[in-house]
Amino acid sequence: MSDRPYVLLSCAMSVDGYIDDASPQRLRLSNTADFDRVDSVRASCDAILVGAGTVRTDDPRLLVRSPERRARRVARGVPAEPAKVTLTSSGDLDPDAQFFTTGQAPKLVYAASPAVRELTGRLKGRAEVVDAGDPLILAVALADLRQRGIRRLMVEGGGSVHTEFLTLGLADELQLVVAPFFVGDPYAPRFVQPGVFPQSPKRQMRLAETTRIGDVVLLRYLIGTGRG
Repeated sequence: MSDRPYVLLSCAMSVDGYIDDASPQRLRLSNTADFDRVDSVRASCDAILVGAGTVRTDDPRLLVRSPERRARRVARGVPAEPAKVTLTSSGDLDPDAQFFTTGQAPKLVYAASPAVRELTGRLKGRAEVVDAGDPLILAVALADLRQRGIRRLMVEGGGSVHTEFLTLGLADELQLVVAPFFVGDPYAPRFVQPGVFPQSPKRQMRLAETTRIGDVVLLRYLIGTGRG
């Protein structure tokens, strides 16, 4: 048994690599058909992870929307919803965020050691808080997830989280949707932040699939861990 789950990164971006613009409204980077595809991928996973910044900014629910997919999960003997997972160094999380208040699946918060005690009290009854070291060690969180039976983990961002998974070599697959426009705003968030990436010209990812979904395209890369 591996010491961590199979990790699938999922992201939609503009042609120039932005995952949003700088306006208060969320930028739509995909279409209805692709949202349904993402729902299918969620239903195939044991847990979905986003960073605390995404919880604060986007207030995601991270639910499987299709009743049929939920029913098929239950028929397989697993919860209707994948578990929800987030990471936080500061502990700045609102217990009334939809991450915590929607869905019946477990909610797990991996926190840096100094934030654990206060956050445990604030999220009592809504999530389990797990000490992941000081500073927060991503490999510790992944090992704990695997011990809990999480074999397939979907990571939906944001940029700092995707960057950490990639630069640490802790991702197995990347599903990248490219929207047919540019953002061009230096203040807008990007798919990844600057870093030293092992996925380099000398160690390229393998393009396993390209799929046209209306005016967007899905690029599915295998990252070369040998686990895909």
